[in-house]
Amino acid sequence: MKHLITLLVIFFSLSTAGCLPDQNDSQPEPTPTVPDSSDTSNATADSASDGPAPNREAATREFKFTYAGAIAELNAGDEVSVWLPVAGDTHEQQILDREIDVPGEFTIEEEKVYGNQILHFTAKANEQGEVPFQIVYHLTRSEAIQAQGEKITEEQATAFTLPSKLVPVDQNLSEQVLGDTTLAENRLTAGRQIYDAVNNRMKYDKPEGGDWGRGDSVWACGNGFGNCTDFHSLFISVCREQKIPARFEIGFPIASERGQGEVGGYHCWAKFVANETWIPVDISEADKDPSLNDYYYGNLTENRVTFSVGRDLTLTPEQQGGPVNFLVYPYAEVAGKPHMTFRKGFRYEDIQ
Repeated sequence: MKHLITLLVIFFSLSTAGCLPDQNDSQPEPTPTVPDSSDTSNATADSASDGPAPNREAATREFKFTYAGAIAELNAGDEVSVWLPVAGDTHEQQILDREIDVPGEFTIEEEKVYGNQILHFTAKANEQGEVPFQIVYHLTRSEAIQAQGEKITEEQATAFTLPSKLVPVDQNLSEQVLGDTTLAENRLTAGRQIYDAVNNRMKYDKPEGGDWGRGDSVWACGNGFGNCTDFHSLFISVCREQKIPARFEIGFPIASERGQGEVGGYHCWAKFVANETWIPVDISEADKDPSLNDYYYGNLTENRVTFSVGRDLTLTPEQQGGPVNFLVYPYAEVAGKPHMTFRKGFRYEDIQ
């Protein structure tokens, strides 16, 4: 399909080695404007057994998100195969329009396990040793509220209880994280117990040169610090050990102040199942701001955009470098080998 459309933004991801240290979620999730406690749908360990809090109107946001940049540090004329994640409609977001600008022809196909949309093209590096890419999305995003959650499907229940390379289910992480805590039979209460236990064990920290950021739940459990991928991988491992479906979602945070600006890096979160519904959590943000600890159990702000779900991804067409750890930044191969260097150009602009 010949690509004659212009404009901005697409995202890509990480290889089996995970993202590079200077590329990891360098921009934190912005502080949300949280409604008064009398209006929130927060669920605490004490109240979870009563089910979701009453409905309230979710906050919404309409904006453009530009995913742009270039595969970089190539030799001029190098032939590069590039895969980009394509943001699509989810329970919390609707893509109203997108404009794609990449060199030459491209395809968009569905990844087979989790249904992620993936754009692929092949191009030669320009005289600057780069292959540029740009996609502009016009979308609306809604706040995720526990009482308005997405219903789980049978296929999801199976897919999101299985292990992945860095998120195992056979390492007895539950005992290390939960200690003497006995999980409640009620899933909402049990989820809150796991959420609190992971938050108590982990500290948000990204020291230079560290092994954080790969989403390795065993490493995170043993070291007790990391970024959002480490927090949520540990949470997912413990949930799945307890036969609770849980999934990994990744995208980008948007500053809470309306306007426009750059987006420095990715952000991820998790969802688990209670009452046949996906319940969102953002434990790393709760750790950074304890005043929002209750909010981020069952709720997510509208200040984000989702690009992909799942781990150990086989792309379409299939890459030669093995499964991709998770997909939010570009993934590229030169002569069948992963090439991880790229230049970022992520931006947002609110629609007034």
